[in-house]
Amino acid sequence: MQRRIIKTRKQQAPFTLSSLKALLLPAVLSILLYACNSSSGNSGVPISFPSLPVVTVGLTPATTYTEFSSSLEGSKDIEIRPQVDGILDRIFVDEGAYVKKGQALFQVNDRPYREQMNTARAGLLSAQANLLTAEINVSKLTPLVESNIVSEIQLKTAKATQSSAAAMVSQAQAQVQQASINIGYTQIVSPVDGYVGRIPFKTGSLVGSTTPQALTVVSSVREIYAYFSFSEKDFLLFRAQFPGATIEEKIKHMPPVDLVLADNTVYAEKGKVETVSGQFSNTMGAISFRAVFDNKDGLLRAGNTGKIRVPRLIDSSLAVPQEATFELQDKVFVFVLTDSNKVLSTPIEVSAKTNNYYLVGKGLKSGDRIVYTGLDRLKDGAIIQPQALSMDSLLKSNPL
Repeated sequence: MQRRIIKTRKQQAPFTLSSLKALLLPAVLSILLYACNSSSGNSGVPISFPSLPVVTVGLTPATTYTEFSSSLEGSKDIEIRPQVDGILDRIFVDEGAYVKKGQALFQVNDRPYREQMNTARAGLLSAQANLLTAEINVSKLTPLVESNIVSEIQLKTAKATQSSAAAMVSQAQAQVQQASINIGYTQIVSPVDGYVGRIPFKTGSLVGSTTPQALTVVSSVREIYAYFSFSEKDFLLFRAQFPGATIEEKIKHMPPVDLVLADNTVYAEKGKVETVSGQFSNTMGAISFRAVFDNKDGLLRAGNTGKIRVPRLIDSSLAVPQEATFELQDKVFVFVLTDSNKVLSTPIEVSAKTNNYYLVGKGLKSGDRIVYTGLDRLKDGAIIQPQALSMDSLLKSNPL
């Protein structure tokens, strides 16, 4: 029995590397076969692509706007200055008050000028008495000369005295008139309907015609002037844009302009550009325009600031929604859809813009299709499922 066992142990083959390979090979082949079967089984499942809206760009009329800083002035901003010297006795109005033409604003002490009036009147009476005396002398001498009782020279002398007395009367009358005018100047009235500005003087102040500062400014604001400036480039565009042989004719063809107030609201009334200055400013390199706005409700005041928005009418342009663009390194791009539904990022040149659209100068042509939204999920060469979106519907819901 022991010998049989020993003989069996001697017949067992030794465990080698070749034996390990022989054992592992069937397992590896089984795994590879399963993987191939799994791969071939999944090859029929379709790959899904993102579904994104796509718009077709085309030519459309558009209106763009260019804004220019402006300052507002009343159509008549009149400085109120005294024409006589004296103490300011009364101030009849307050700052910001609305006054009518001819309404009293200030009263200068008039006592010195009333005394001048009394003196002038006395001088007039004296001159009139001298004239009367001279006329009597002439009337006495005239018959005596005719009778050859006195010489003609005496009569001529009397007539000369009469003429001198008449001239003195005229002079005295002028002095009375001047005194009356000075008395009238002591009450300062408003020359126009308008609003009173700041009043830097108080009752008791010494004022006069040589005082450097005005008593106040009365602004007639039924119409408001808005002054704004064109650069040389803007002025050349203005000349090319509007028809007319002269600047005045071109201004007549300009459309109404808007006034954007300091809070970015648009003033309800449209304005009309009326005039342009005769030359460019040497320091600013700009030329000044003036637009007028109706201000019957008095909402605008002199000294306000704002922006003049000048429209520019474009007959046809390629309009691209700003949502369909993205910026990269200061350039504006869109994703253009090719025939194979692949997207390609394309730079565009923006010639103008509105609140919601870019007007394209270069980079696109009419009929190109661009991706409207979902740009953050795209890159060059990506394939999408385009969903057509009408440009007309976009323009109706969100106009240029």
